[in-house]
Amino acid sequence: MKEKMSSAKPVLVVGNGKLTYSISVCLLRTKYTVNLFTDDVTEAEISILAHLSDLKNENENDNDVVDDSRLTVSGSFKEDEYEVVILITSEDITIKRNAINELEKKLSPDTIIAVNTESICLDAIQEDAIHAGRIIGLNWTEPAHTTNFLEIITNSSLKGELVDQVAMLAKSWNKDAYIVENFGIRSRLISAMVREAFYLVENGYASVEDIDRACRNDAGYYLPFAGNCRYMDLMGTYAYGMVMKDLNPDLSKEKQLPEFFTEIVKKGGLGMENGKGLYYYTPEEIKHWQMIASEFSYQIEDIINKYPFNYKKKDTNIN
Repeated sequence: MKEKMSSAKPVLVVGNGKLTYSISVCLLRTKYTVNLFTDDVTEAEISILAHLSDLKNENENDNDVVDDSRLTVSGSFKEDEYEVVILITSEDITIKRNAINELEKKLSPDTIIAVNTESICLDAIQEDAIHAGRIIGLNWTEPAHTTNFLEIITNSSLKGELVDQVAMLAKSWNKDAYIVENFGIRSRLISAMVREAFYLVENGYASVEDIDRACRNDAGYYLPFAGNCRYMDLMGTYAYGMVMKDLNPDLSKEKQLPEFFTEIVKKGGLGMENGKGLYYYTPEEIKHWQMIASEFSYQIEDIINKYPFNYKKKDTNIN
């Protein structure tokens, strides 16, 4: 059974878009009171209600019903006492610093500000802050309410007690969080794999479809059960060492994005948001992918929770 813990103080979520809305649902699902401060109240309410409806459908026999009365969505800052503020912005250091500066004018000095940062180091984000020692990095993945992922980013400016406090909050949000120094690792790992994939496509070794099949049918098969390092142990660490010794010199070290991808970006490709990305989508296809992605997120959540990290079977008796 998942651990549930409510807080006497509400959580303030600040931001726009799908990730922000699913974080709000994640907090509601774990019994927190949520104040969402967003630019598009209507879009936020529609998205959150859709997620809550999906949760209800997926848990028809579950007495743990999400109570949306603990949610307030507003286009203006709501004054209250907050233990933590979750800030989601685009990956722009000026935008992040300005948003933090605005929040610091309205928050008490001991309120934690947890900001997403995929490529910007935490030191740089804290630079202009009034109380740098209460700003911590927190990276989520969407949909936040069905995934265990949470990346906590710390540095020498943060006291251990504050980091421990955020780690305890993460546990109460049903997250299998890990703590890293100064910058996130998830985006670096993904970017390294994408860089090699783009190199293979750009140089004619493989198509986009080939790349996706290779990832889905191999890494996509084992990653919900074990990370890359554990999988190497399962398959044979020595063998992987020999392969890497030969392959590493040939892996892409390209610093620029390939032309085929920059063309997609220049033409305003937003993926499924507008049907133009690495693939093209009709409106019907977008709806279909969104529907099955939602179904998949609940199904894979059940599998991952069945085999938690460092899984050990409780009954060790062998017949």
